[in-house]
Amino acid sequence: MGTTASQLGKDLLSEYQELTFLTKQEILLAHKRFTELLTKDEKELPNTRVPMERILTLPELKSNPFRKRICYVFSTSEQKDGGLTFEDFLDLLSAFSDSATLEIKSHYAFRIFDFDDDGTLDCGDLEKLVNCLTGETDDTRLTPEEMRQLINNILEESDIDKDGTVNLSEFQHVISRSPDFVSSFKIVL
Repeated sequence: MGTTASQLGKDLLSEYQELTFLTKQEILLAHKRFTELLTKDEKELPNTRVPMERILTLPELKSNPFRKRICYVFSTSEQKDGGLTFEDFLDLLSAFSDSATLEIKSHYAFRIFDFDDDGTLDCGDLEKLVNCLTGETDDTRLTPEEMRQLINNILEESDIDKDGTVNLSEFQHVISRSPDFVSSFKIVL
């Protein structure tokens, strides 16, 4: 019976190892898990893109409050629909792996939190970020005053150039002082 190793091919497997922070075993497991998301017909096609709805059924993403943003950030789809190819999926797992550097993790965290994709975290991004973390039910949602105060506190702590937004370098500066960030920013299959 063919294994996922033979389906990937040694050369491709080696290339993926060189281009990611993943081990051979992690790549093979990722391939197995990705392939399980494909329909029978899709398995016959090269470079199949799995729709975001199916990616979000993975237990590792299902309960992540940023699951949709994660898919959008790692998707190379021209339709901007969050669908992932296997290589997109590997990029995602690589950035969230234990072996990824602080710089890589903080770069992708910033992109995930930059909801409007404008290269800065402004008040709107920060509000969405807080709502993702606290939940958006009536029981957990902050009052407008609490939200305003929290965003002001975040900007006071993070906005070094005082322009009302947090840019990537400011974000990375804050993250560098957060020792648990690297260990908590991970997805393990």
